[in-house]
Amino acid sequence: MTESINTHKDINQRFCGTPEHVKDGYSRVRLETIPEMTVDTKGLVHGGFVFGLADYAAMIAVNDPNVVLGSSDVIFKSPVRTGDVLIAEATVREIKNKKRMVEVSVKKEDLEVFKGSFTCFVLDKHVLDR
Repeated sequence: MTESINTHKDINQRFCGTPEHVKDGYSRVRLETIPEMTVDTKGLVHGGFVFGLADYAAMIAVNDPNVVLGSSDVIFKSPVRTGDVLIAEATVREIKNKKRMVEVSVKKEDLEVFKGSFTCFVLDKHVLDR
């Protein structure tokens, strides 16, 4: 079952992934890497796109319109090439007041290529509404 997505509604899914499953505290997002993501003639995908996928998965696992990323602790475990299909799974592991701790794993097939802990905050209003 996929719940409606309440955050990051205008994100470019071509670069950040397409949600496949969203439920309370969990998301799965799929990203097919494309030539515009590469950094060299060998087809290496820039890590920023892998991070963006993981961050997007974390945001929709929290699924609040006012969620923002505060910090992250990540490991890039294996390179990604153009044409690889990545699946990010994000799970909210802890809730303390406005803070959400989210664990994210990104895999291509059965190989984990990225792992991270994301500290997210649910604000009272949009971060740009000051």
